[in-house]
Amino acid sequence: MTPSADVLALLRDALGERVDTSPHALQSARADKSGHAAAGTPLAVVNARSVEDVQTTLRIATSTGTPVVTRGAGTGLAGGANTGDGEISLSVRAMDRILEVRADDLLAVVEPGILNADLNAALAEHGLWWAPDPASRAISTVGGNIATGAGGLLCAKYGVVRDAVLGVDVVLADGRLLSLGHRTVKGVTGLDLTSLVIGSEGTLGVVVGATLKLRRLVPGELCTIAATFPDVRAAAVASAAVTASGIQPAIMELMDAASLAAVHALLHLDAPTPGAAQLTIQTDGPAAAVEAEAIADVLRAVGGTVALSHDREEGERLLTIRRSMHPAMETLGTTLIEDVSVPRSALPAMFDEIARVEREHGILIPTVAHAGDGNLHPNFIFDPSTSSGTDGVVEAPDHIWAAADDLFRAALRLGGTLTGEHGVGVLKRRWLADELGDDQWELQRQITRVFDPQGILNPGKVFTR
Repeated sequence: MTPSADVLALLRDALGERVDTSPHALQSARADKSGHAAAGTPLAVVNARSVEDVQTTLRIATSTGTPVVTRGAGTGLAGGANTGDGEISLSVRAMDRILEVRADDLLAVVEPGILNADLNAALAEHGLWWAPDPASRAISTVGGNIATGAGGLLCAKYGVVRDAVLGVDVVLADGRLLSLGHRTVKGVTGLDLTSLVIGSEGTLGVVVGATLKLRRLVPGELCTIAATFPDVRAAAVASAAVTASGIQPAIMELMDAASLAAVHALLHLDAPTPGAAQLTIQTDGPAAAVEAEAIADVLRAVGGTVALSHDREEGERLLTIRRSMHPAMETLGTTLIEDVSVPRSALPAMFDEIARVEREHGILIPTVAHAGDGNLHPNFIFDPSTSSGTDGVVEAPDHIWAAADDLFRAALRLGGTLTGEHGVGVLKRRWLADELGDDQWELQRQITRVFDPQGILNPGKVFTR
């Protein structure tokens, strides 16, 4: 491998002031929102402003055998964009332009660094929107959403990122630029490499552009339901009853008692009833009011205390409670934020498993769920003084990982998956083969080598090479 000083000299000669080696930049590149930080010090942060900057960086990396970790806003929750010792952090955050909007074709072409919220604010002027709606929409980038295969609050009705991307422009490890996918509604020429790149977490290439599938702004009313239940299992049964009714809400979010209490404390709201769980549901479109009334009837029939609002501002206030989950968890201690999914009918059983894990391991696991699609976010809270690691690396203590292992295996037993939207990153790579099986795990690992023969793209993430 080429000495670090020589790699730095090559980067500075080619990219000048876009190469940042300040202590603050290097330290920031080591961590994301997962609570995990990579070991050691990155070589440099390259703040790319163009496709050419990305290509130049990767050509230097390939010629010198230097690992590269692509990074957007750093809001990931699996350690997937954390940059470690001797690695180049390739930031595409400054590549944030909207290159094209075609209202007639319902598409937009954007750079990866644009924030979800900024994109939709601009699209609203055209009567359009991009449906993926992660809780972190105000701070997460489109490129990061594509890298992790993100989801969010609206997926049950409007789909996940994979459903909303027509094509991607990707720079391979050796600097070649590929334009994958299409601008047409239909397109089945060759293998679907666009879908392969979505959710690949920077292991196949660097996404430098995306052609997005847009929707018209939804006309009609927006109705919001807040329903409380005596416990989380009752709320999970209620959410399953809504799904079974055939009514399709735009949003259906579940908060257990511990998460609800933490958010109310953070936002200085009145304390909720001890033990109570809450469903927050929104309906939209021309039939919103009728659907909301029908859902309210379903919830009352299974024991819910229901409040229904037709006011958009009140609806946003109620959703702010859900969107404040992660900041609220930070007030409780260091958090391992997890991301299992199960079939929607299995939500009550999964909450039973979470309660069992809490009892048997003696810990508290505040949990929220995108109940409309069966995606749960259990939060393992621990005292940071009990964590291990050096050089700023946060490692959850063994008893937390033992509880997480128990919970992951419970989700798999129920027909679920290890991650619905956060990705594998560093935190879940040890369980990947348990879900995929040895043959599929090996096949996927071999695919990464086709795209990246030297293994320099995001090494140590997802697959251990």
